[in-house]
Amino acid sequence: MKNKIGIVILAAGKGKRMQSELPKVMHLLRDRPLIDYVVSTADNLGIKPVVVVADDSSLVRDFLGKRAAYAVQKERLGTGHAVSVAESKLKGKTDHVVVLYGDMPFVTAPSIKKLVDEHVAKNNVLTLMTVVVPDFHDWRSQFYDFGRIVRDIDNNIIKIVEKRDASPKELNLKEVNTAFFCFKADWLWENLKKLKNSNAAGELYLTDLVKIAFDEDAKLSAVHINPREAVGVNTKENLQVAQELT
Repeated sequence: MKNKIGIVILAAGKGKRMQSELPKVMHLLRDRPLIDYVVSTADNLGIKPVVVVADDSSLVRDFLGKRAAYAVQKERLGTGHAVSVAESKLKGKTDHVVVLYGDMPFVTAPSIKKLVDEHVAKNNVLTLMTVVVPDFHDWRSQFYDFGRIVRDIDNNIIKIVEKRDASPKELNLKEVNTAFFCFKADWLWENLKKLKNSNAAGELYLTDLVKIAFDEDAKLSAVHINPREAVGVNTKENLQVAQELT
């Protein structure tokens, strides 16, 4: 981690699927807000993260205080847009940017270091974490909603297809995107501007940067992590699963 590394944590979700007025990342997992786990991981790496927060609640900022810097997302236009609002906090200050999520509490510092080491060693423009699962049963059922990793005949990653845009064949793929990324900073800020919202959700997907990199013949690769590290919390049922995994 000797290179200048920035960490962006996306935490602006309202948590409608949690059926609560509380910001999603402030729901408690073993008596700690979800966001606390992710920021603590950044703390363990010695990096003060930029946390992307909503403009209509101060709860995340009040809880974290000076442990983080903040970027405010006034409109929720997708993950690509969420990362773009952090540009002013990091541009020119970091060589590489790691993107994490405030509702995915189990990612570990060693896995982030593994991601960054792969990224720097291969001089990639982007590197991603993926998980491979044998099936989508039991606690792994939430991975069925994750984007699928599509590779070519030479095993190179060519794109990520979100579930709602995937064909039946693509839905059968068992390697899924965790959405944890490391980007070369200058490349990230330039290419975020190229994202289009021409998908089923009408959003700017951060994951579309994979296809942009592939089309440019730019360097990218992936590291595998333990599937448990990619468990996220979008619903009360997800939170119960997370409680059982801690």
